[in-house]
Amino acid sequence: MEIDRQRKEFMMMFWYGNGMSGWGYALMTVGMVLFWGLVILGVVALVRFLVRSPQRPDSADVSHRTPEQMLAERFARGEIDEQEYRSRLATLQGRPHSTSGT
Repeated sequence: MEIDRQRKEFMMMFWYGNGMSGWGYALMTVGMVLFWGLVILGVVALVRFLVRSPQRPDSADVSHRTPEQMLAERFARGEIDEQEYRSRLATLQGRPHSTSGT
């Protein structure tokens, strides 16, 4: 009789005695999804950090350029023509400028 009782307890322990209910499985599932989500987010953030292009020096040093340098860059890019460049440069340097372009 004692052996039957021990066998029954042994079988019940492995079949019903694990203490996990529906809530336990639900929390375990949510925890696993959160864990893998954080792992994937960390990998994506690391890859984006390592792959990002370095900042261009001209965009970082905008405040350190002189007005004459900025005007010369606009002229070099073709945003203004030579007459407008010379006129604005003369204005910046405090010289009178002629409208004839010479």
